[in-house]
Amino acid sequence: MQFGLFGGARTKRSVGIEDSQGYEAFIEYVIEADRLGFRHLFMVEHHFTGQGQVSASMTVLAYLAARTRNIRLGTAVVVLPWHNPVLVAEQVATLDLLSGGRVDLGVGKGYRQAEFDGFCIPMAEATERFDEAMEVIRKGWTSKGRFSHHGKRWHYDDIVVEPEPLQRPHPPLWLAAGSHDSVRRAAREGYNLLLDQLAQVDQIAQRIAIFREECDRIGRAFDPAMVATARALQMIHSESERALAYETRKRVIGVIGDLARDKLPDRIEDDTAALLGTPDEVIARLRQLEAGGATNILLVDPNASVANLRAFAREVMPAFLPRAVGVAD
Repeated sequence: MQFGLFGGARTKRSVGIEDSQGYEAFIEYVIEADRLGFRHLFMVEHHFTGQGQVSASMTVLAYLAARTRNIRLGTAVVVLPWHNPVLVAEQVATLDLLSGGRVDLGVGKGYRQAEFDGFCIPMAEATERFDEAMEVIRKGWTSKGRFSHHGKRWHYDDIVVEPEPLQRPHPPLWLAAGSHDSVRRAAREGYNLLLDQLAQVDQIAQRIAIFREECDRIGRAFDPAMVATARALQMIHSESERALAYETRKRVIGVIGDLARDKLPDRIEDDTAALLGTPDEVIARLRQLEAGGATNILLVDPNASVANLRAFAREVMPAFLPRAVGVAD
């Protein structure tokens, strides 16, 4: 089993002036994860929230490329209907060069109505815009020399994407998917699979099985590392902390509940999605995920706590990575 991070920085506002403390804390968090042997970072992209979420993910990842050495740097996701696909191809290729080939491009269609409204793009056009953007990006990375494209939304004549990405034919592509049809599509179209943090353990196992079956059907080699599963992490070290952890979980679900693909449990105690509990309970939940085929886990900690990250590396990772090095006391 391997572990990574999912999420992004949060800026803070004081007297109407936005400062950089949220970004600085997040940068230190990722640097520590790199030191501790975490494999991936997948960073979100959101706009117009008023809550200081990351809007320019590739800018932050470019900075992290210079501050880290081994951790892979991914997007989760670039919402393609909002972007010029040639600029995306160029930016990702440049980041791939700067990072020494450590980039993963996660893409999606988007799901927040307010963001589509803010960009003055009808949400009903999301699928067709996504499909055409991906066609352009793939063409830009794989064409020999210059190429042209004339579609419904984008027109290019005799252009070339520069630079070429270091990873060939291009960086790994990841698709955020939850429905059975979208999971099958990810397998058919050569994407790796990003699974959300609210899906229950049995749902995760089912989606991985569908992805694997579709890969087998089309003759695509399957590797468990092709699927990454986001999991909220709330470790506790005493029973007195459990009630507070449940209340925190309820608030998180209230904020991001619209991400759920299926109905959440009626009782928070029946929620199997979060890694919530003592270190032993977290290990047991991870064993359940492992049995269902989920071996690539992305931890979600909105507080980006270095202390919690170190505790996880010290108290949980050794159960899965007995030779892990660099774990802090």
